[in-house]
Amino acid sequence: MRRILVTGAGGPASRNFIESLKMNDFDIYIVGIDINKYHLACVDVNKRYLVPSFDSENYIHTINKIIKKENIHLIHAQPDVEVEFIATHKNDIKANTFLPSIEAIFKCRNKLETYLALRDKKIPVPESYLVKKLDNIDTIMKKLPTEVKWVRAVKGAGSRAALPVKTTQQAREWINYWREMRDLESQDFMICEFLPGREFAWQSVWTDGRLVTSMARERLEYLFGNLTVSGQSSSPSIAQSLHYDRLNMIGVGAVKAVDPKPQGIYCVDMKENYDKIPCVTEINAGRFFTTSNFFSHIGSNMPQIYVRLAFGEDIEPLKLTNSAPSKLYWIRGVDRKPTLLSEDELQKRIERNI
Repeated sequence: MRRILVTGAGGPASRNFIESLKMNDFDIYIVGIDINKYHLACVDVNKRYLVPSFDSENYIHTINKIIKKENIHLIHAQPDVEVEFIATHKNDIKANTFLPSIEAIFKCRNKLETYLALRDKKIPVPESYLVKKLDNIDTIMKKLPTEVKWVRAVKGAGSRAALPVKTTQQAREWINYWREMRDLESQDFMICEFLPGREFAWQSVWTDGRLVTSMARERLEYLFGNLTVSGQSSSPSIAQSLHYDRLNMIGVGAVKAVDPKPQGIYCVDMKENYDKIPCVTEINAGRFFTTSNFFSHIGSNMPQIYVRLAFGEDIEPLKLTNSAPSKLYWIRGVDRKPTLLSEDELQKRIERNI
């Protein structure tokens, strides 16, 4: 039996990853660990262990005890900070990993380094500049081609510290707020060309530099997007599966631009510019998107594919791109199970005659 340890198991991304692993009687034993006992208690796994934070001195010792006790073969992390930590300390952890190179993980964790690597390989990206100091903001604002600009943190997930702005004063005050209240510095921010178009998420699994399979979706609406200052988050409340060859080509090129020999999981965020060209805004290396279970429910169970590859199993040939049907909707929200609908099913459920 495959035996796996999942970190951050109480979070939404890990719960959806775990759900995918438990589909279709997949033979697997799952141990979940988390720092939050309330979230951990709700996870559908074989065993649950409360652990210290990854930056605690005894974190590695603690998870190695669990690995030995539960005879764990593979460790998988979903939180970015834990992906980076495990990749950095994988020689000290007594279980296997199936991760990209540490160099690629570091590069993808830093959005400015990602931008520079992609730009050098002619991958479409929004023009971007690091805010080295507050006095640079006005110069940056004048350089960017769009009226609206996008301020964002260099590191972090979920559109962290992101805000659309029009003026130097707005950008300065937003960065100042984060400096004073959230302990960030000016150089922790970048200001980018604003992308007004559709937003996409391209998810892929690789082995030994070879693409195994991939699938794309479009984010149509965001969880709590109406409440966030930026108007969006990276987690959709409504997503639609998508076949888009141009998107696939950019996704493959983006991954190869940051890693000459990709392995494991790569997820690429893209958004259209004013010319409707999908531009890469972020690459997540080593972990799945939060809604990985969407594709699992429509025929492309990448978490199971990833685990089988990690265990050295032979994988039957899969579609490299467009690995699941298109034009299917994944509708999710707080306090309700996700709903999967086709376009026809969506229309049939709505009464038109009043």
